[in-house]
Amino acid sequence: MTERRVVSTARVVTDVGGRERRGGEDMIARRTLITGLVAASAGLTARQRAQAGPVLTDHLGDRVQTVPAGELPEFIRRAPAMQALYRYAIQHGDDLQYVPCFCGCNRFGHRSNRDCYIKSVNEGGAITFTSHASS
Repeated sequence: MTERRVVSTARVVTDVGGRERRGGEDMIARRTLITGLVAASAGLTARQRAQAGPVLTDHLGDRVQTVPAGELPEFIRRAPAMQALYRYAIQHGDDLQYVPCFCGCNRFGHRSNRDCYIKSVNEGGAITFTSHASS
């Protein structure tokens, strides 16, 4: 007969493969760790979304919103085709600054096609988008 010493109050369970697994305290510690990681991840996501400013209306009647780098404004989130165009404007803004816009928005101060998508790039990388291109 083999003597077994109990090191903790965790119960020992034999799984299907015959291996012994500890339950109780070890399992609670794992669950606590996993729950903590999930909560921290959700907190970071919520904090990042909280940094996005409200959707406002500018003097032209266009919607504008400042969002952290890598995010898109709320006013195009449900329009996949517009999302692709706005992503293109972010990635190729240096090229779009040489493309004139033909909708007549130059009367309102737009200097290029880039201005129909991006109003400004702020310190820290946040981008202020305009809905001019989507309307």
